[in-house]
Amino acid sequence: QVRLVESGGGLVQAGGSLRLSCAASGATVSTRQFGWYRQAPGKQREVVATINREGVITYLNAVKDRFTISRDNAKKMIYLQMNNLQTEDTALYLCYTFPIWGQGTQVTVSP
Repeated sequence: QVRLVESGGGLVQAGGSLRLSCAASGATVSTRQFGWYRQAPGKQREVVATINREGVITYLNAVKDRFTISRDNAKKMIYLQMNNLQTEDTALYLCYTFPIWGQGTQVTVSP
C-alpha cells in the first residue's frame, strides 16, 4: 500500500527558501508520476509541479524559475525546492501519486 508523508514546511519571510520532502513508502518511485499541489484557505487546490516517470517536469506558471521538483528513486523521495517565496505561496502543500494524497505540510510566508 502506497503512503505519502510530507515534511519541511514552516514559517519563512518573503524572499526566503524552504525544501519540502515527500517520503513514498510502498511505491516504486521510478515508475510513477508524482505531483506537488497546494491549497490556500478559500481557494481551489492547484497543481504546483509534476514529474513523470520519464523525468518530464511541469510547473505552475506562478512558480516557474523559483521552484524545482526532483526525486530520488533509491530513497523513494520527492522534493520541492522553493526559493524566493512570496506571501501568495502560503498554503498547505500536498504530495500526490494516483490515487494517493499525503496529509500535507503547511507553508506560511510572512511579509
